[in-house]
Amino acid sequence: MKTKRQKSLDRWTKQKWRTASGKKSSKTGEVYAPAKTIAKLKSTKAGKKKLAAANKKKRAATKKGKQHAKHGLHKGKKR
Repeated sequence: MKTKRQKSLDRWTKQKWRTASGKKSSKTGEVYAPAKTIAKLKSTKAGKKKLAAANKKKRAATKKGKQHAKHGLHKGKKR
């Protein structure tokens, strides 16, 4: 029987993670997110704004040499 953490990891692994452009983050500096989340964000003006802000924060953190950026895109999501 799997633990709660193992089940969560299984769900996370099954999601298709990508960038908004579909290109590598190392080339574009974009954040990775589940494809469903990106589609939902790209469908509204507010979502596009939120995605652009997250990408801006990700690029700034990458420029400083950081691997992870606190962009807030996943904030409030159950994990």
